[in-house]
Amino acid sequence: MASNRHLGRIVALQTLYEYEFRFECGDKSADLNEILERNIARYAETIDDKDFIRQIVKGVSDKQAELDKTIQPIAPEWPIAQIARVDRTILRQSLFELSHSSEVPPKVVINEAVELAKAFGGDNSSKFINGVLGTAFRQQEEKSGSTGKAKPKKAVKKSKSAKKPAKTPAKPKIKTKTKKSK
Repeated sequence: MASNRHLGRIVALQTLYEYEFRFECGDKSADLNEILERNIARYAETIDDKDFIRQIVKGVSDKQAELDKTIQPIAPEWPIAQIARVDRTILRQSLFELSHSSEVPPKVVINEAVELAKAFGGDNSSKFINGVLGTAFRQQEEKSGSTGKAKPKKAVKKSKSAKKPAKTPAKPKIKTKTKKSK
């Protein structure tokens, strides 16, 4: 099941994106559940964990205001309405997973979000998404008191025969001749 969660996240992203787009365009017939079930049916043979998709879509829909309040202080230069719709949707769905689901490790959620941003966002989307989610994750760790870091490894003594890294040669300075004025 875990192998097709990436596709599940894509379906959730497409569903949330379509609904928000249609809603903002004034389409009164936009129904989140109808869009969700249509998108799930499209990939029914490929996706095993359809409840995972439903959980993300319903969670983001129900907690959108809370998720936006989390995003705004982390990205103060970008008001929510000015963040590209696809980036905003990726942030919301990933923040929902980070804060309301313990099934998937946080670093996996962030990596998946970065991959979605690379596939569907703009040129700098993946860096923006990674920065915002990384900050959100660190803030969650600080609040919970956990560091999320592995125990430090014991230092290993290097043997004398171990090779030292090669030094990179310094770039030669290029002298330029300047014409003297007469």
